[in-house]
Amino acid sequence: MSIISLIIKREFIAKVRNKSFIVMTFLSPLLFVGIAGFVAYLSSMKADTKRIAIHDESGLFFNEFVAQNDKNSEYKYLDLSAIDLQFLKDSITKESYEGLLYIPKTATTKDLENKIQFISNSSPSILFIEKTQAVIADKLTKENLETAHLDTLAIKNAKADINISLSKASGEESIKGLNEIKIAIGGAFGYLIMMFIIIYGNMVMRSVIEEKTNRIVEIIISSVKPFQLMMGKIIGTSLAGLLQFIIWAIIGLSLMFAASAFFGVNVGPTSRISPEMMHTAQQEFSGTAQLYIKEIWNLPIASILISFIIYFIGGYFLYSSFYAAIGAAVDNQTDSQQFLLPIIMPLILSVYIGFFTVINDPHGTIAVVFSMIPLTSPIVMLMRIPFGVPWWQIAISVSLLFATFFGVVWFAAKIYRVGILMYGKKPTWKELYKWLKY
Repeated sequence: MSIISLIIKREFIAKVRNKSFIVMTFLSPLLFVGIAGFVAYLSSMKADTKRIAIHDESGLFFNEFVAQNDKNSEYKYLDLSAIDLQFLKDSITKESYEGLLYIPKTATTKDLENKIQFISNSSPSILFIEKTQAVIADKLTKENLETAHLDTLAIKNAKADINISLSKASGEESIKGLNEIKIAIGGAFGYLIMMFIIIYGNMVMRSVIEEKTNRIVEIIISSVKPFQLMMGKIIGTSLAGLLQFIIWAIIGLSLMFAASAFFGVNVGPTSRISPEMMHTAQQEFSGTAQLYIKEIWNLPIASILISFIIYFIGGYFLYSSFYAAIGAAVDNQTDSQQFLLPIIMPLILSVYIGFFTVINDPHGTIAVVFSMIPLTSPIVMLMRIPFGVPWWQIAISVSLLFATFFGVVWFAAKIYRVGILMYGKKPTWKELYKWLKY
């Protein structure tokens, strides 16, 4: 067996036998489900009801806001003859009310548009302001139509209510939440690969620092070339990461098969949902679940999983070369912090581009360009794949990613070779550049 194979085996066994690796491999899926359920529970909890006082001098909005009372807000009209405006402001200061909606009296409704105030000690939420403005705008629009002697009821009846149904070219009906499913899957895989790169890259760096600090490396490199040692650590750790992902994929697919069987969804390639079943599904929860599970199975799951493995290997190899070089250059993890920011920044940029650009326009110029750049492609391209990406774009992206890896690993090996035996001195960027020229 070659030397590099022995190093890979040693690193792989050391990682998978670690108790934390075993626990997190099987606990992480449950942890994610638990967090999602906890967030859903918190979002369903009843929020504190906000008491809003209304001082309406115009008299136009009498009881208009009462219909808007819900679990989040409670509007209360106050007796204008018994309570003056200053008293209401003092009540807000004492927090008797969340805020005061002050509607002055004007000559015309047009004059009223820019004179309404909301007085509060803290800034109200955007949703509350939009809701309040909508109520006022609807009322003023109705008043303006009546002033112009237009039939408001006829205008209301003339408004069209459009509900576009979605269907596929094959004739099957589709659900309107399909894009949300793609966004969720793409975002989850993109974020997951970023976390894998950071976690396992740090593992490589810590392993190098530990061996360097304990002076074990001096014995190891007497029979192993520094490049072989670095590549053995990178490949061994990547295999541990792939094993963890494969276990998660098996658990996830098993749960999907179980859910499909529970809701009676046929996942075969020719499976269809009948119109009668579709109609029932729109009215019942079980039918809705069938539709969502059906759409998930229709996504390119195999392509997504294979692409994840390819981009994880390429992205991990690329960034782990940086992590290994940094680990060899420093004596402890504290000194490594100054070099980590330039490595993490492209990953953070990828996530922001994915969530703010790819989601809105997955085939736009920005999304395509950053899915080709090697430092950002592992995350951005994974977020694009659920929306459908031409094979030639994936081929170019993967080729550029691995070509960049071979170039980076050559430079990283030069730093690794020099830094692995450097002790007692904090390196700078200038010194790292000198090491590259040795």
